[in-house]
Amino acid sequence: MSPADAPPSKRGAVIGRGIGIGLMYGLWKPRVLGAWRVPASGPVILAVNHAHNVDGPMVIGTAPRPSHFLVKKEAFIGPLAPCMRFLGQIEVDRSVADRAAITDALRVLAEGGVLGIFPEGSRGEGDFASLRAGLAYFAVRSGAPIVPVAVLGSTERPGRLIRGLPALRSRVDVVFGDAFEAGDGSGRRTRKALDEATVRIQERLTVHLEHARRFTGRTAPAEGAGSTGSARTGP
Repeated sequence: MSPADAPPSKRGAVIGRGIGIGLMYGLWKPRVLGAWRVPASGPVILAVNHAHNVDGPMVIGTAPRPSHFLVKKEAFIGPLAPCMRFLGQIEVDRSVADRAAITDALRVLAEGGVLGIFPEGSRGEGDFASLRAGLAYFAVRSGAPIVPVAVLGSTERPGRLIRGLPALRSRVDVVFGDAFEAGDGSGRRTRKALDEATVRIQERLTVHLEHARRFTGRTAPAEGAGSTGSARTGP
C-alpha cells in the first residue's frame, strides 16, 4: 500500500495537533471559546467557515481533540504532500465525487475520530452562505454530530512581511458551537433527505456564526448572511 492509499493516521493527527498548537499560539493569539462543546469521545464533524488559508491549521491547533481535515488536492504539492498525509489530513479532489476521500472520511468517523470540513467547499466570505452537500452526506451516513466552528479575525489584519497571513500576534477568535444532529431521525439517505439536512445544517451554522460575531464583537461583512432562526450557540 502506497502512502497515498494508506488510511488517515491517528498518530499523525495527534502530532499535527501538537504542531498546530505550537505554531498557532506562537505566531498569533488565538482566543478559544466553547471548546468544551466538542464531545470528548466518539465521532464528530467540525464544520468550519473558511475565509483564510490559516483557518484549518488554526482549528487543528485549537480544537480539544486531534482532527483529520478534508483538504483540496491543490494543497498537496511538493514536499508538503507527504507531510500532510503523515499528519493524517485527507486529500480530496473537489471536481469529482472522490471515492477515496469519501472512504477515508467515513473511516475516520467509523473509528470514533474527528473529521474537519469546510462545508462551503472553498475559501470565500466565510459566512456559510452556500453549502455543498458533502457535510450532510457524511453526517447522515455516519450519524456523527456536527459542531459548528466560527474562525473570526483571520482576514482583518494582513501581515506586514507576509501579506498572505494574518498579522503576527494578532487575535483570532475560534468559537465552537453546540453539537447537533443533521438527520431528521428517519435514517433516510435519499437525495431529498440530504437536501433537507443541508438546509437544517445551514440554518444552524448561520445562527452560530451570527452569535459568535456578536459575542466576540467581530463585525459581519457588509453583505454577510442573515439568520432565520435562533439557537443556544453562544460561548
